[in-house]
Amino acid sequence: MTNKKNTFLSNNRKRLLFTVSAFLLLYLVAYILDPFSAQWYGFFERSPLRMFRELGTSLVICLAISESAITISNILNKYIQWTSRPLTRLILETGLNLVLVLIINLLVSAWCLYGDPEIANYVPSPEEQRGFIQWVIVSIIISFMIMGINIGNYLISNWKNEVIRVSELNQLATESELQSLKLQLDPHFVFNNLSVLSELILEDQQLGYAYAENFSKIYRYMLVNAKKDLIPLEEELKFLDSYMFLIENRFGSGVHFNINVQPEAKAMGMPPLTIQMLVENALKHNRTNKKEPLTIDIYDQEGTALIVANNLLPIERTIDSSGIGLRNILRRYHLLSQQEPKIAADQQSFKVIVPLIKI
Repeated sequence: MTNKKNTFLSNNRKRLLFTVSAFLLLYLVAYILDPFSAQWYGFFERSPLRMFRELGTSLVICLAISESAITISNILNKYIQWTSRPLTRLILETGLNLVLVLIINLLVSAWCLYGDPEIANYVPSPEEQRGFIQWVIVSIIISFMIMGINIGNYLISNWKNEVIRVSELNQLATESELQSLKLQLDPHFVFNNLSVLSELILEDQQLGYAYAENFSKIYRYMLVNAKKDLIPLEEELKFLDSYMFLIENRFGSGVHFNINVQPEAKAMGMPPLTIQMLVENALKHNRTNKKEPLTIDIYDQEGTALIVANNLLPIERTIDSSGIGLRNILRRYHLLSQQEPKIAADQQSFKVIVPLIKI
């Protein structure tokens, strides 16, 4: 996906550069190929009208060649990428440029030779026929040179955008890791869970052991997967089991989870820690009590998206939220997929629709 803003040459700049360069090269290469051609004798002694007509015709040919090369390149960029099918792209673009150059030269020559009624029955001499063939060859060379510049432009732009994309992904992975470490080192989080753990050990040693095991699984998962781009939904849900275990033993019946994900959706991928961030966001902004529990629903949408929704139970005090979690998810999806998460909220519920990405 090449961003037009990041291209090495914009279309307007390419048109101007290609047309001027092609015009100069047309005469330069033609002279190098045959410096003794009759065309060059008395070139500047011709009438201004004839010289203007010849130069104008050459400029039209160069403009048509450069425009056709740019148009062919832009169209093929949408359907056949150099990075995925280079041989097919090379053959197709070369063939199309060759055909269009021949058509352009034939049309312009026919207009020059037979457009004037006074020379309707004019038959070109062998010298003029040889000159026409030479002109066509030069046009083809120029067309291929323009195609080469287009290829270089595309590859440079693609490389530049890929470097930017990888850099942003690394930055987001670092943010995700820092977010996990922040949670890991958050004294309130640690204190609350250790308090629950100490109470459980006194009341039920087996349950306390299970709580400690799930507590360790959470951090192990965060440290191992925080830097990955994508992870199967099935692994995210396994991690969520441990995370829910802690939440349910901490808040009791104040939080209720409903999970309904079809098997085909579990094979799809998403950025790691996405569900954890969304659940954490729901817990941060809502009350949790037994009489009116916070309900978090997690389910798939026909195997193409995961929906995390919760009822709204706003807490009385204002929470100072930086929005790092949601912003992190949105930015990672912007880089990893053409689809982005959608947020739907009303007075009763808050819902985030997260697209699932094929791994």
